Amino acid sequence: MLDAFQQLLVTSGERSATLDAVAAAAGVSKGGLLYHFASKDALVEGLIGRVQAFVEADDERMRTAEEGTVDYVIRSSVDSGSPFDEALIAMSRLAQGSHEEARTALASFRARWEAAIAASVGDPAIARTIMLVSDGLYYNSTVLGARETRDTRDGAMDELIAVLSRLTPESGPAESSPH
Repeated sequence: MLDAFQQLLVTSGERSATLDAVAAAAGVSKGGLLYHFASKDALVEGLIGRVQAFVEADDERMRTAEEGTVDYVIRSSVDSGSPFDEALIAMSRLAQGSHEEARTALASFRARWEAAIAASVGDPAIARTIMLVSDGLYYNSTVLGARETRDTRDGAMDELIAVLSRLTPESGPAESSPH
C-alpha cells in the first residue's frame, strides 16, 4: 500500500494520490487500506519513516566510504532509480504540496548530510558548497532526466571530485558523528 502511494506520488503527483487511488493501485479495498493507514496523513508518516530509514543507511555508507565522504556524496548524487531515489522523489512531491511534515523531514535529512560532510572536510562553508554541487547533480538527473550527461561521462566525476578536493583537506571517512 505504501508502495502504491509512493508510485502515485512519483508518477501523478500529490493530488492524484487519493485514498481511493492508492487502494486501487495497491489492489485492496479502501477499507483494507484504512485498516493499515487510517488516513492520508498516516500514509505520509509511513513514507517519511521509509525515507528516514534510507537516510540512516545512506549516512552510515557516507561516513564509512573507503574513498571518503565527499567522493561518496558526489558519486551518489546522480539518480539511480533506486528505491531510495524513488522514495525521496515521492517525498519531494509532498513537500512541494501541502505537507509541512515532509518539508521539515527533508530539511532535517539535508542538515544531517551537510553535517556529515562538514565533519569530514572541517569547514561548514565548503560542506555547503559540496551540498550545492550534489543538489545540482541530483536535479539534473531527476528533474531533467539526464542520468547520462557530460556530468556523468567517463572521467567527469573524477574531474569534479578532484576540483572539490582542492577545497578540502586530505581526509578519509569521518569518524565523529554530528549528532
